[in-house]
Amino acid sequence: MKKFAACLLMAVASHAFAAPDCTAFAPGGQFPTVTNPRMAPKTRVLCYSDFAVLHSGVTHGPLWSAEHLTREHLEAAKDMTRTNRFFEDDRLPAGEGATLADYRRSGFDRGHMSPAGNRWNPQAMAESFSLANIVPQDRENNERLWARIEAAVRRLATKYGEAWVVTGPLFTGAQLQTIGQSRVLVPTQIYKVVYVPSQQLAFAIVADNTSAERYDVRSVRALEQQSGISFPGIPASAAEAVKVSFNGRTFAVRKWGW
Repeated sequence: MKKFAACLLMAVASHAFAAPDCTAFAPGGQFPTVTNPRMAPKTRVLCYSDFAVLHSGVTHGPLWSAEHLTREHLEAAKDMTRTNRFFEDDRLPAGEGATLADYRRSGFDRGHMSPAGNRWNPQAMAESFSLANIVPQDRENNERLWARIEAAVRRLATKYGEAWVVTGPLFTGAQLQTIGQSRVLVPTQIYKVVYVPSQQLAFAIVADNTSAERYDVRSVRALEQQSGISFPGIPASAAEAVKVSFNGRTFAVRKWGW
């Protein structure tokens, strides 16, 4: 386990670049950028029909998953049925992705980063169950706190017409847990960055990947410092401020000048 964590911290490689048609899921066509070179090995962008993932062949999962939520798509998503058919993405080189066997009897849920609840057509729903969009997530966290966060983001995007959302794992500490023969890295925390352009509102919410309902709302800049990932599509004025609060179920937007 220590050797695996050391590989994550020490290896250096080039960044992956998004295909042009993938940038529709990022504000201004600018995807999050890995700024910490220790996180860069074996990264590649995978483009799906309504979200995109930066996959890591070191963690064997996503570093971020990006989506553009609109009121119309979220309304359509209400009529979708979950497929629950998880699969291994064959676009990944052998040994880089997680396998279905890695999650069996692991004690962790297969936690969506771009959630199935946001998918608005059958193809998108099916694609959301790619293991490239999945991290090992504490079961109670996945089914309770994180589900409420996802629902609150949907309500926010519906209220204001659209939102750009990036979700991903954080790995903190020298000794990190893994699951399965692939040694899929288990996040210590999970983050979600939300940008609502009509309000010039941006924020990050970070939750511990445990059964305890611990979370923190912070600025995008603060998350950038912790995560080693930058979010260039978000205006600096929005990224530096926190003008939203969360009560465990609903986001409340503060008025300018507070």
